[in-house]
Amino acid sequence: MSEIPMTIPDLHAAYARGVTPGEVIRQVYARLAQVDDPGIFLSMPTEDAARAEAEALGPFDPARPLWGIPFAVKDNIDVAGHPTTAACPAFAYTLTEDAFVVARLRAAGAIFVGKTNLDQFATGLVGVRTPYGAPRNAIDPLIVPGGSSAGSAVAVGHGIVPLALGTDTAGSGRVPAALNNIVGLKPTLGALSATGVVPACRSIETISVFAMTVRDAYAAYRVCSAFDPADAFARDIPAPDLAAPAPAPVIGIPGAGSIRFFGDDVQAEAFAAAVDLLRGQGAVVREVDFTPLYAVADMLYDGAWVAERYTVIEDLLKTDPEAILPVTRQIIGKAESLSAADAFRGIYRLKELARAAAPLLADLDMLCVPTIPRFYSVADLEADPITPNSNLGTYTNFVNLLDMCALAVPTPARGDGRPGSVTLLARAGQDAALAALALTLEAAGDRRLGATGWPHDAGPPLPPAPADRLTLAVCGAHMTGLPLNHQLLDRGGKFVRPARTTDAYRFYALAGGPPARPGLVRGAPGSGAPVALELWSLPLAEVGSFLAGIPAPLGIGTLELEDGATVQGFLCEATATQGATDITHLANWRSYVTTVPA
Repeated sequence: MSEIPMTIPDLHAAYARGVTPGEVIRQVYARLAQVDDPGIFLSMPTEDAARAEAEALGPFDPARPLWGIPFAVKDNIDVAGHPTTAACPAFAYTLTEDAFVVARLRAAGAIFVGKTNLDQFATGLVGVRTPYGAPRNAIDPLIVPGGSSAGSAVAVGHGIVPLALGTDTAGSGRVPAALNNIVGLKPTLGALSATGVVPACRSIETISVFAMTVRDAYAAYRVCSAFDPADAFARDIPAPDLAAPAPAPVIGIPGAGSIRFFGDDVQAEAFAAAVDLLRGQGAVVREVDFTPLYAVADMLYDGAWVAERYTVIEDLLKTDPEAILPVTRQIIGKAESLSAADAFRGIYRLKELARAAAPLLADLDMLCVPTIPRFYSVADLEADPITPNSNLGTYTNFVNLLDMCALAVPTPARGDGRPGSVTLLARAGQDAALAALALTLEAAGDRRLGATGWPHDAGPPLPPAPADRLTLAVCGAHMTGLPLNHQLLDRGGKFVRPARTTDAYRFYALAGGPPARPGLVRGAPGSGAPVALELWSLPLAEVGSFLAGIPAPLGIGTLELEDGATVQGFLCEATATQGATDITHLANWRSYVTTVPA
C-alpha cells in the first residue's frame, strides 16, 4: 500500500477504495519508526492492539465523520487504561474511563494511537520542559517544538496522525502549530468539556485540536463540541456547518507602534504578506493599539492564575517538590507568596483592563496576529529558559483571559523557508467564522502539509452563509452618535455604510419628543429629494425586540436607494405629517438637528 496523506478526505477516499483501518494503523506505526523520535509519545497501545480496535469498526461507514481516523491525545487528558502523567511520573494515575472528548472522538469512529509528551503540567510554550526527553520540531530539530502540547503538534506535523488533542491556556494549542506548520484550533472556552483533563488554569483553558488542515480541525471540533452537564465550566456553544465568510470583514492587526517581533525582520515581512492576502480577499484592515492587550497578557502569570495552577499540584509540591522540574516549580511556586486578597486584586485588575480593551475591538469582526513573534532554537532555551518562553506568548497570552476563540493557520513560508503562521481571533462563539476565513489563508501559495511534503487540497468551495442579519436603513435618532443609536449597538448592530434614497421621498420633523424624530414619506418619483440614510446590520435574533420598540406613526417598509438597491428601513404614515415641519430641502437629519435649539 502506498503512503496515504493523513487527512480525513484522503483517508476516507482510501477506505472507499477498499483500504482497511488496520492497514492505516500499520502506516501510523511505520511512520513513527521512520521519524525515530522517542520524545513524541509517552504511552501507546501496541500496534496489534491498535489494529484490533481499528478492525473492530467493521465496514466503512462514511456517516461517522471520523471513521478510521487515527488520533493522539496530550498526556494531561485521560484515556482509559493508559496512565495520565502530565509529564510528571510522580503524579501519574490510570483510569478506566475516557475523558469526555476522547469518548466523543471514539464514538465518531476515530482510533486512539497514543498519548503525547508536553511541558510538565502544561506550563510552558516551548515544549522542552519535560523529564521524558523533548520531542524534536517536525520542521527543524534545531528549533523548539513549541508547547505545552509539543508531542501532539509534532505527531501531526510529521504526518503520523491527522488529528491530535492538546490543551490551551496561554497559547499551547497555537504556538506549537505555528512551529510545526499545522493548524491549531483553540475553541471558545467551555465549548469542549474539561471532564477528564488535568487542568493548568481550569477557569481559562480549553482542549484544543491540531490537524493538517482547517477543515479537519473543524471536523474534529464539531465532533467534540457537545454540552457536558458534568463540567461546571461547560457552555452550550453552537458548532454550525462551515459557510462562506462574510464579504469585507473588518480585521484588526497590531498597529505599527505596538507590533512586536523582537528583532525577527523575516517574521515581520511574512506577517505583512499574510495581511496583504486578507486585503486581496476584500478584508478591511485596521491597525489597533495592542498595548491594552499586552497588559492583559501580563496578568496570566500573576496573582489569581498562578494560584490556580498551584491548586493542581499543591499536594505534590508539599510532599515531593523534587518530583517537579525546577523551572515548573519556580513558576508555579510563586503562588506560595500570594494571598487570597492578591488573587482578588488580580481579578479586579483584569476586569478593568478588559473594559479598557473593549472599545478597541468593538467595531471589528476579528483580529489577525502573528501566531508567534519570532523563532527560538533549543540552544536559545538552554541559555535562557524564561525569556523565549515569555516572548512566544506575546500574541496568545491575552486570548483566554478575554474569552476569545482562536485559530492558528499556516501561511506561505517565510523568506528563509521557515513556516509562516497567523492566528485569527474573535469573540466567544465565532469559531466557525474563524475557520471559514482561515480556509482562504491556508490555500495561499504552494502549501505543503506539516513536514511531509504532501500538497494541500483546498477542497470544494463553501456554500453561502444563510442570512443571519438584516440590513436596516435609519434616517434619524438611530444614526451614529445620536440619542437612539445605542438601541442598535446594544443588539449587536454594525454600521455598514452611508446611503441616500431616491428623489421620491419627502422628509419631515415630526411633532413631539424628546428625542426629536423624523418622518420619511414616499411619493411619486421626483416629488422629493435624496434623503441621507445610514445602513446598519442587525442580527436577525434581535430584530423582533428592535421592531417592538418602534412607536407609531413610524414603521418599517421597503426603501428605494439612489443606487438602485432596495432595503428595509423607517417609513412614516402620511397622516403624521400634519403639524410636522417639512425639511425635505435639508434631506439630512443631522443638518436639521444642528439648527434646532437643544
